[in-house]
This record gives sequence, structure tokens and C-alpha cells, in this order.
Amino acid sequence: MSRISYVKSHLTEDEVRDKIATAPTARRQQKWMIIHNALVDPRTALEIATHTATSLRTVHQVIASYNRLGVGAIETEGRTGKNPRAYLTFEQEAAFLESFGEAAKNGHLTTIQQIQQAFETKVGSPVAPSTLYRLLERHGWRKLVPRPYHLEGD
Repeated sequence: MSRISYVKSHLTEDEVRDKIATAPTARRQQKWMIIHNALVDPRTALEIATHTATSLRTVHQVIASYNRLGVGAIETEGRTGKNPRAYLTFEQEAAFLESFGEAAKNGHLTTIQQIQQAFETKVGSPVAPSTLYRLLERHGWRKLVPRPYHLEGD
């Protein structure tokens, strides 16, 4: 027989209902519904998953993190679209690439080695070339190379 899923009473039933009503995203609302179900009517995680239209794994994770951390487990920022371990913000990256754009407008060639060296100096740690290629792609840069021969040459 399956175990009954209980949650600790970090919040009252009415406070959880208010959280459901004022949740900014559907995902957070769904998490609060899982907590509400386990608080009001404790039952197996499978039954809660079926009732809230989530997976069994989600129910286990939400209940475990709520029991361990309380309200902070549900009220997190979640996915922001920006890697918190990024070296620079998008605006800082754009400012960094401007100097190379000016040099290119004057006819100078810029290589990934030059960009990598300047970037490593700026952030103060070694960086893989793949990181820089992703940075360039993120800002719409592409590889332009002079032709090895003249178009009208024989």
C-alpha cells in the first residue's frame, strides 16, 4: 500500500488558498494546489498527482521541498531565462563587443583568439572558445572572411 503524503503546516489552509489565487504563474499555482491537496486531504502522491494534473515526480519534489524549506521552496524566482552563473549580463556583453565592431568597421580583422584574450582579461578567468562562440551568436555576429581571390580575376 502507498504512503500518505503529508505536508508540514507552514501556512494555514486559508493562506494557501490565497497563494493559489494570487500566484503569478500557472506553474506556481499548480505547486500551491499540490500543497493544498496534501494539507486539506492527505492521500497518496499518485492520487494528488491525478487530481492536480501533474506527474508523480512533481508531487514528490514539491512536497519534499515544501516540508524542508517552507514557503521559500514554492516562492522562488524559478526560470528567468538567464543563467545565474553567466560571466556578464547581456548589456555588458554588448558593450564588450562594441569595441570589436568599431575595429571591423575600420577594416580590421577580428579573430576569436583576440576576443577570447580580451574577454578573459575582463572576467579574470580562463574561458572556453565555445562560450565565446555562443556569446557572438547571442548578439547576432557571424563569421565573415575575406574572399581568397577576386571575383573578376582570371
